[in-house]
Amino acid sequence: MRNPEPPTRGPRASRGSSVGELSADLRYKHHSQIMNGSEEIVEFLPVNNGKKMEKRGPKRCVVLLVIVISALLLSLIVGFMVWHFQYWNAKVQKIYNGYLRITNRQFVDAYENSNSSEFAELAGKVKDTLAALYGSIPALGPYHKTSVVTAFSEGSVIAYYWSEFSIPQHKVKDAQWALMGERIFNIPPKSRALPTLSVGSFVAYPVDPRTAQTSLDKSCSFALHTKVGEVTHFTTPGFPDSPYPNRARCQWVLRGDADQVLSLTFRSFDVAPCDERESDQVKVYDSLSPLEPRAVVELCGTYPPSYNLTFLSSQNVLLVTLITNTPLRHPGFAAQFFQLPKMSMCGGALTEVAGTFSSPYYPGHYPPNIDCLWNIEVPSGNNVKVRFKTFYLLEPHMTLGSCSKDYVEINGEKYCGEKPPFVVASKSNKMTVRFHSDASYTDSGFLAEYLSYDSSDPCPGMFTCNTGRCIKSELRCDGWADCTDFSDELDCVCNATHQFTCQNKFCKPLFWVCDTVNDCGDNSDELQCGCSGQTFKCRDGKCIPESKKCDHLRDCADGSDEADCGDGAGAASCPQNSYKCRSGVCVSKANPECDGMRDCSDGSDEEQCECGTRSFNKQSRIVGGQNSDVGEWPWQVSLHAQGQGHLCGASLISPNWLVSAAHCFVDDMRNNMRYSDPRVWTAYLGLHDQSQRQASTVQERKVKSVISHRLFNDFTFDHDIAVLELDQPVTYSNWVRPICLPDATHSLPPGKAIWVTGWGLTAEGGTGAVVLQKGEIRVINQTTCHRLLPQQITPRMVCVGFLNGGVDACQGDSGGPLSSMEDNGRMFLAGVVSWGEGCARRDKPGVYTRVPLLRDWIKEKTGV
Repeated sequence: MRNPEPPTRGPRASRGSSVGELSADLRYKHHSQIMNGSEEIVEFLPVNNGKKMEKRGPKRCVVLLVIVISALLLSLIVGFMVWHFQYWNAKVQKIYNGYLRITNRQFVDAYENSNSSEFAELAGKVKDTLAALYGSIPALGPYHKTSVVTAFSEGSVIAYYWSEFSIPQHKVKDAQWALMGERIFNIPPKSRALPTLSVGSFVAYPVDPRTAQTSLDKSCSFALHTKVGEVTHFTTPGFPDSPYPNRARCQWVLRGDADQVLSLTFRSFDVAPCDERESDQVKVYDSLSPLEPRAVVELCGTYPPSYNLTFLSSQNVLLVTLITNTPLRHPGFAAQFFQLPKMSMCGGALTEVAGTFSSPYYPGHYPPNIDCLWNIEVPSGNNVKVRFKTFYLLEPHMTLGSCSKDYVEINGEKYCGEKPPFVVASKSNKMTVRFHSDASYTDSGFLAEYLSYDSSDPCPGMFTCNTGRCIKSELRCDGWADCTDFSDELDCVCNATHQFTCQNKFCKPLFWVCDTVNDCGDNSDELQCGCSGQTFKCRDGKCIPESKKCDHLRDCADGSDEADCGDGAGAASCPQNSYKCRSGVCVSKANPECDGMRDCSDGSDEEQCECGTRSFNKQSRIVGGQNSDVGEWPWQVSLHAQGQGHLCGASLISPNWLVSAAHCFVDDMRNNMRYSDPRVWTAYLGLHDQSQRQASTVQERKVKSVISHRLFNDFTFDHDIAVLELDQPVTYSNWVRPICLPDATHSLPPGKAIWVTGWGLTAEGGTGAVVLQKGEIRVINQTTCHRLLPQQITPRMVCVGFLNGGVDACQGDSGGPLSSMEDNGRMFLAGVVSWGEGCARRDKPGVYTRVPLLRDWIKEKTGV
């Protein structure tokens, strides 16, 4: 990642009265007074009649109680009647999709055409047969409204259909039980169903009514049949020039010849993003009816071209459906399919000393409904070891720990899901490996190797993990779990000089103690790490005098001494590590810019945030390497020097500007190369493979100007940063997008995972990469960085990597991005690849230009 350099320091390239009162008043008034009020006559009642007069009828409270109870009873009766007639007997529309097997007919080509007389004739008989079948089931017969036959396929003939029922609410469960699973039916002899149609079995499942509508929408319904040696292509309507239709129900019926299976690949896929509430959705079924138990895959969102989107059928048909619900405008997909001979057997006998085997059609998705059995036998006296190099047997909604769907079974134990490489060993010279896939969703499967080994010494000259994996002896007790079961870090005696003994007995490097990262797993390396009285502890573990906290000067390397100093509202200036809003208000929150939350009242922290996102958010499963995906790092730029090819990397920050490393543009007078001259350079954006610079995704631009930091020191590599102006602006696309620039207060806490990318050397002293490489590394605290590289680290530098080596930038990566992902998934340019001592050496992390500290300079020079 560098131009010619010193041998030890290498450049690198989300109210009224009551009834009682009224009655008492009337007893003391003459009736005439009541009638007309013209005479005033008072009549006194005998005392002994008072009691009698009070008992003229039942007590009024009793009457009221009777009235209330009667009203309640009446309400209950009315309510019950309303519920009974409107709810209990309410009819519910239910649609069931399914298929039935016709055993006394042979498939003819005319059945493929739904407009043919042969199709109409057989479809009519199927509908009569369905009516008869439903009629024989009390829970279904009275409620069946209609059935529609949608397609036929071989086997002898399979009829696909959907049936509509109008079922009383209280009968829905009975109906569902009646149709559960695959049922064998014999038509009763006295049945009026046509005797010429013999049904072996039929299946039906409840379905979303929208899916059934696809059969009625002929404007977006297609039927394709591929032949031997042909590759048949199809796309969504309008692809790629216009988006697919909104609120559409589309389907593609795919067929091959008898005794063949289909291989379907989506070459380009871009539909509306996945959303739990509503989204556009593509589904593929191993059937010609959209039966959920026969769904092979469900897709939405965007996938890069290199992502594995190849799917196999178990028979000679597939159904692809597209249901669109959102108004978003996306191009859709381009796909192709062809036929393959149906696999006659799966598995076999493996008798060599070593060998490999894989799931069917690997690395494409294995087909549904398949079982394979491998019988491995190695020479007598030895044992068998199987190492799964890749293992992807994952299904949607899979219950954790349950392997009831797709699995690999060895020695009675089942394995499923997504796993890192692992080893299974036998206790004899034989092993049986069984692979099973059910009728629904499939994955890309596995790749495995087996070998014969001596049980007394399974890993000659190496350490044997409890899983059976072999690792180098020096990796034993080095603080890193190289065995997936941690067995290489158990029962260790730590080296007191260089290692810390965790409470869980793991050994960790001594300089990881008190670095704010829980390296032990039980946090014992971060206990008892406080600073003494009158001191402040930085986030990276350093102790400074309390008086230096909030003094507007960065005394902690990570700026944590200036991070929590109040919001500073109305302040003329902010502490060095506080974010300053456009209004002048200071925000002490860490990294508030473009995090999706409005922290500044004027919203300035969320402006200019159309950056740091990737169209292709699915990551490919790459076997045994660090190849990046096409479009995975759309801000990565390749800089080519005239006559020399790729020399350095850079990052796109706007349509016109790039950020790179200053050391890439130091002139080499010995070889008469003026790297400071912009005319020497050509920038390639959207590039993935250096051998395909003419690809349609790539944009080529000349460099108009090169501006290196005036304080760049080509001996210490301090201020190693430069900006490049392009002669013409680039056009943003799925493959070309800018990365976000961090605010000057953006923090990079120790232990944070960051990605480095580039086409540099894949090994120290090796050759450059052709395909863009990626590596995940982590920030190392500044104290450790100073200790490992004494007198060489300045505040403008940050160490990132692994202290045991193994992952690092190298020559040719210089100037490239150090991409830091925040919690909302947005990427920021944390650093620029600068220098290092060798590549991926133990205790020699890579050194990168700390971009946040040079943010103001970048804005001054570019306006970005």
